Amino acid sequence: MKALLLRDLRLAVRAGGGFGLALAFFLIVCTLVPFGIGPEGGTLARVAPGILWIGALLSCLLSLDRIFALDHEDGSLDLLATAPLPLEGIVAVKALAHWLTTGLPLVVFAPVLGLLLHLPGPAYGWLVVSLALGTPALSVLGAFGAAVTVGLRRGGLLLSLLVLPLYVPTLIFGAEAVRRGAQGADGGTPLVFLAGISLASLALMPFAGAAALRVNLR
Repeated sequence: MKALLLRDLRLAVRAGGGFGLALAFFLIVCTLVPFGIGPEGGTLARVAPGILWIGALLSCLLSLDRIFALDHEDGSLDLLATAPLPLEGIVAVKALAHWLTTGLPLVVFAPVLGLLLHLPGPAYGWLVVSLALGTPALSVLGAFGAAVTVGLRRGGLLLSLLVLPLYVPTLIFGAEAVRRGAQGADGGTPLVFLAGISLASLALMPFAGAAALRVNLR
């Protein structure tokens, strides 16, 4: 599992698998918003929680189709399917590699972009915690979607249509936690739901993804 994880991390960095692409897209989204709605600080502060979470969600979405596509193209996926490591473990490792190269940089970089959107000071801690709790769910749900669409022509569009509805609860609770933090209220309840979504996804989606891979590799 460690060798597979290190291999995926190297591929993500060398082949543009999302390490820099996600951050660049996140920056573009947060930079364009002031041009679209105006530079007024009060307006930006109100929409900042939702914009930051939408930007993070879409940034995670960009590289999902590469989770299994490269392995499918060069035949590595067939070899992994016959390896001693179960497919459930392979899906989990792929999701972890995606989070380390996409989700974790977003968590670290998000407070910097919060400055561009005039995010209130009390909300920064809630933003980091909510992204840290929510982005693992985005990666593992995305790995499931990538497993379902692996090998399909124009699978990226189908992957987006499949995964985006699954991302909605994470988006709602993540943005709500930051919004409450920006208002000086307690965002603990949305964070509990967010953690529950991530834990449920981590427990169930590797099995669902492995079942999808078995069907697609027959």
